[in-house]
Amino acid sequence: MNQQIAPDEALESEVSFDIDFLLGTSGDPEPSRESFRIGDLSREFGVTLRTLRFYEDRGLLNPERRGTTRLYSRRDRARLRLVLLAKTLGFSLTEAKQIIEIYDQPNGPRRQMEVALERFQEQHEVLLEQRREIDGSIRAMEASIALVRSKLGMDAA
Repeated sequence: MNQQIAPDEALESEVSFDIDFLLGTSGDPEPSRESFRIGDLSREFGVTLRTLRFYEDRGLLNPERRGTTRLYSRRDRARLRLVLLAKTLGFSLTEAKQIIEIYDQPNGPRRQMEVALERFQEQHEVLLEQRREIDGSIRAMEASIALVRSKLGMDAA
């Protein structure tokens, strides 16, 4: 899994998403609504207008245009939810797009879930390994700080 984020992908400051919201398990606050303006999705998902336009440029969203107004469908909204979930889980936008596009293939919905499960399990292992490496670095940093403090005659505060 590619863990590097291109400068254009780093459009947002870190936002803490409610995982239940991103998974869609907390219910749809607007179940009967069929279209959404860019500002609606920006507020609902806590992303900038620039981010939504960027996702559109990358082919992740495909809003209808009425003059200068972008109207996003329920499908676009679901895709945005999946993009943000994928980002939260550490996937690149390219990887997110690959998983999302499986939906439109034969037996797509089931195949999409199978591929997602496989990729999620792989990413879980990657994240666990990163955690182990970070924990090792933290232990090394703590030992280094303690050594330098002792050499300077400072308390271990």
